[in-house]
Amino acid sequence: MTSFTPPYRADHVGSLLRPAAVTRARKQFFEEKSISREELTAIEDEAIIDAVKMQEEVGLRVVTDGEIRRSFWHYDFIGDLTGYELQRRQEAGAQFHGTTIPSVFPTIVGKLDFPDDHPMLEHFRFLAKHTNVTPKISIPGPSCCHFRTLQKDVLVPEYKDLDILFADLAAAYRKAVRAFYDAGCRYLQMDDIFFAYLCDPKHRAQKVEEGVDPDWLISAYAKMMHDAIADRPDDMLIGMHMCRGNFRNHWAAEGAYDLVADTIFNATDVDLFFMEYDTERAGGVEPLRFLKKGKQRIYPGFITTKSAELESIDDLKRQIGEAAKYVDIDQLGIAPQCGFASTEEGNAITPDEQKAKLELVVKTAEAIWGEA
Repeated sequence: MTSFTPPYRADHVGSLLRPAAVTRARKQFFEEKSISREELTAIEDEAIIDAVKMQEEVGLRVVTDGEIRRSFWHYDFIGDLTGYELQRRQEAGAQFHGTTIPSVFPTIVGKLDFPDDHPMLEHFRFLAKHTNVTPKISIPGPSCCHFRTLQKDVLVPEYKDLDILFADLAAAYRKAVRAFYDAGCRYLQMDDIFFAYLCDPKHRAQKVEEGVDPDWLISAYAKMMHDAIADRPDDMLIGMHMCRGNFRNHWAAEGAYDLVADTIFNATDVDLFFMEYDTERAGGVEPLRFLKKGKQRIYPGFITTKSAELESIDDLKRQIGEAAKYVDIDQLGIAPQCGFASTEEGNAITPDEQKAKLELVVKTAEAIWGEA
C-alpha cells in the first residue's frame, strides 16, 4: 500500500465495463453450464487485475474491482444476505425511461442478517491483494433492500411493519460494515440511490399509492443508514452514491436534490457523497449549501458515463466553481455521475472511452486542486 490515504480529489463510483471474455464466460457458466465455477472465477480474476492496472495507470489513488463479478450493482449483494432470495419471474422488471431492467425480484423469506461468508468479503480481499493504492468496494445501501422489494414479496409477516424491517436491515448492515473492516476495508461505499428517486414526483406518487409517506421514508432511510454505520471505526470512511438510474444509458427518475439534501448531509453521518449532476434532470447545485463545514466531501458528477463525448476541463472548472459558491471548495472533489456498468450489460461506450473519462477525472482534479 502507498502512504496515501483517502479521501482523494479524484474518485469514481465503482462499476466498469465487462470485458468480452467475462461476458462470454458468464454465459457459459450460468446459461450453457459448459464451464466450471473455478474456470469462471479465473477469467474474472484476470479481468479484475487488468481493471486495477488501468485505474492505477490513469492516476487514480483509489480503485475498485469494477463489480466485474456481478450481474447487478445491488441485487448480487442483496441476494446473498440471509433471509433474501432473488426470484426471476415473467413479469416486467423495474421501469426505466424507454426500457425495463431484467426481471429479478428480491424476496424476503426469513429473518434478515449478514452472513459471515458473504461472497463480497472475498471479492474485497482479492482486490486488496492486487493494488498498490487504496482498494474500495461498493455495496448497495440499506434503503435499496426496501425500495426494490415489492410489498407482495415481503413474505415475513412481522416485516410488514417497516419499523421492524428497517431495524433488522440496519442491524444486518452493521455486521456488514464490521466484516468488511475486519477484511481490511477502510473505504466502503454504500450506494443509496433511492434518495434521489424520492425527489421525483412520479416515484413519490408511487409510494403514496403504496401507503407510505415519501417524506417519512426519506427520514427513515437516513436513520437506517446512520444506524448501520454508527459503530464504524474511526479510520473507516463511508461513501454514498446517489443517482437517478443507469441501465444501458437509460434513466429512471428526475428531480433536484432539494427535498433530501439537508437530510442526507446531516442525518446519515456519511463521509463522502457522490452525486449525479450530468443533466438538467438533477437540478442545480444550490442544495449543496446544506453541507456543514467540516471533513465531509461532495463529488459532483459533472462527468457523464452515458456518452463518449469528453467534457472540457474549462467547463468542469467552471461547474466546480459554481458548486464552490455553496460549499467550501476544500470539501469538493470530482467523479463521474455514475458507474460505467451498473449492470453487466454496461453503457454504450468503449473501454478506451471509459479510460479517457477516468483520465479526465484525474486531470480535472489536478487542474483544480493540484492533486488527484
